[in-house]
Amino acid sequence: MARTRSHDERHAVERIGWLRAAVLGANDGIVSTASLIVGVAAAEASKGSILLTGAAGLVAGAMSMAAGEYVSVSSQADSEAADLGRERAELATLPAQELAELTAIYVARGLEPGLAAQVAQQLTAKDALGAHARDELGISPHTTARPVQAALASAATFAVGAALPIGAVMLAPPELTVSIVAGSTLVFLALLGAVGARAGGAGIWRAMSRVTFWGALALAVTAGVGRIFGAYV
Repeated sequence: MARTRSHDERHAVERIGWLRAAVLGANDGIVSTASLIVGVAAAEASKGSILLTGAAGLVAGAMSMAAGEYVSVSSQADSEAADLGRERAELATLPAQELAELTAIYVARGLEPGLAAQVAQQLTAKDALGAHARDELGISPHTTARPVQAALASAATFAVGAALPIGAVMLAPPELTVSIVAGSTLVFLALLGAVGARAGGAGIWRAMSRVTFWGALALAVTAGVGRIFGAYV
């Protein structure tokens, strides 16, 4: 008899906890730091001032991203914990109503009432809270909020992203700083869009086009502001 071979399937949703924070951090690091640099360079500042602006933007942005992600994801984690607490209490005090509620969910998804009741009973017997968390609340181990993971991923990728335009400044001749930083930033953003789409299993070209569009817009606006203020300072 032929043996059935099991296979490991890895899905993009398993990476959603850190992938969103990492892509957001890298994108923000590239765009915000490059925009700061281009704005200051357009005002005809010295290379030292431009590098200082970029370094300050890297440190401040990384800390801001870490704090923001931690607070945001902690709020999500608190909400999930509160929902699970209420569900745990309802399972303890109203088990029959909770079983009927789970059965109704499976009926709504297409199961026959009798089969839905059997599924609900078996899942409740094995892990009642897990079944309600997944099928009623939409909470699963793959999407559970992890504040520390999100904060670290966001801060680290922000710093890496911010370092790219700073490196471009260091290599660029002073008279070409704006054009080299802007051009390299768009290349970095396109690569980031491709990598993020690849990791998430999405379409590459759409991700590349939208991230470069918004990056180009940010660069154009800050360059214009720097040029205007540079003419009056």
